[in-house]
Amino acid sequence: MKFLIIQTAFTGDVVLATPIVEKLRAFYPNARIDFLLRKGNEGLLKNHPHIHHCWIWDKKKSKYRGLIKIARQLRLERYDWIINCQRFAAAGLLTICSNARNTVGFSKNPFARFFTLQVPHVFGSDQVLIHEIDRNLGLIRHLSDDSVFPPRLFPSENDYATIRKIVPQDKKYVCLAPTSVWFTKQFPQHKWIELINQLPEKYLIFLLGGPSDAGACDQIATTVKHSRVVNLAGKLNFLESAALMEGAMMNYVNDSAPMHFASAVDAPVTAIFCSTVPRFGFTPLSQIHHIVETQQPLSCRPCGLHGRRQCPEGHFACAESIQWSQFPFPA
Repeated sequence: MKFLIIQTAFTGDVVLATPIVEKLRAFYPNARIDFLLRKGNEGLLKNHPHIHHCWIWDKKKSKYRGLIKIARQLRLERYDWIINCQRFAAAGLLTICSNARNTVGFSKNPFARFFTLQVPHVFGSDQVLIHEIDRNLGLIRHLSDDSVFPPRLFPSENDYATIRKIVPQDKKYVCLAPTSVWFTKQFPQHKWIELINQLPEKYLIFLLGGPSDAGACDQIATTVKHSRVVNLAGKLNFLESAALMEGAMMNYVNDSAPMHFASAVDAPVTAIFCSTVPRFGFTPLSQIHHIVETQQPLSCRPCGLHGRRQCPEGHFACAESIQWSQFPFPA
């Protein structure tokens, strides 16, 4: 059997598609499993023990020219099943042009009527949570069963060696990932500063993020009163960041990719939800996890599925009203 998983959205979405890899491996141990993702995310799956090949689509530089090129290459592979995790047209078009024997994707995809099998994409409620991994695993229920597999990343020994050079031996530390692509998903900078100032001085504090987050993290690091803050934004790759988070006493994150990194290495995590809400299904999955969100009944929340560039109401009360009594702090 030859499988291809398509997930060309953001970093966190790729992490939440990895349970499909784990489950296919369990049910089809001799199968070939490939993965197609957007350029820039391939480092997440580096040295993944169950993935044979990663196809990389440069959606920024040559989106449609790249789509045609990859479609031609996929047609030569003649996959038994292409599993499309996305609901958007470009990935759907790629799926139906692949010449695969069978295709499956969400019924919300504009090209879903051309798939072999269409699966409903539904959200849960405050009473019944449907996680994103449940939705993704639903794409292969017909090939397996109802069992749930967690997301997984696989930092290498070199990744862990890098972290050992950064963290003094046996030193306890906390990680914070204070930024997000979306403004309304991001806990305000002054709130992060207050959080750090409440953490015990005995802990090292590491700030995580990409190269574009270095400036914001530097502002935090130079403003806090805590004397042991290290800005690592832009200095670690995805798997090195996951390896660092794995050994932390706690990881404080927004509703964003670092939360899913923590889930994929079962690291303790506190996820802060501002404009988005847990019922969307993107909650932490680590054994030790906490969710922090406003306790005020705001009629404007949620204001969108993915967050916004600014607060539509101008007050950002979903973040500003979060109280410190809601946070767990390491002793």
